[in-house]
Amino acid sequence: MDQASIETLHEGRFLRLLKDGRWEYVSRVRGIGGAAIVAVTPAREIVLVEQYRHPVQARTIELPAGIVGDESDGESPELAAERELEEETGFRPAQVERLMQGPSAPGLTSESTYLVLATGLTRIHAGGGVAGEDIVPHVVPLDEAPDWLVGQMQAGLLIEPKVYAGLFFAARVAADALVPPR
Repeated sequence: MDQASIETLHEGRFLRLLKDGRWEYVSRVRGIGGAAIVAVTPAREIVLVEQYRHPVQARTIELPAGIVGDESDGESPELAAERELEEETGFRPAQVERLMQGPSAPGLTSESTYLVLATGLTRIHAGGGVAGEDIVPHVVPLDEAPDWLVGQMQAGLLIEPKVYAGLFFAARVAADALVPPR
């Protein structure tokens, strides 16, 4: 991509709207991407979060997640995952490992998502996020997660698709079959 051909249409506090030829897309003003956390408890449960998302005007079920580097330059995806998991869910992980990295929504944003596995979880507080986030943590047994998600959809919540990727990796962790890439 020729950086000289990219025009900034608007820049806000968190996002920048760019134009490259006829293509318009968004990039982050700060941070290198998002860390989405596949948090698996010792009891074979996945930790998910529920929150209201203004762009879709609905409550959603998601993996706990946050921006890598929005609080400090040079922050790793693993460190961001630890910080966000504790903030949103109240769980502190003993181990975090990067599972994969890929484009978040390549037709819409230049952002990457880092999928991070968090294990050895200890609950240190109730979670809920920072002021104004209104995050509700859910701890769901892996064997019940597909039916639980259907129930959430029937109740009108939207399910963020990364949840299904998280379930794939969580099931492999629970079966001791996951070897994260190095």
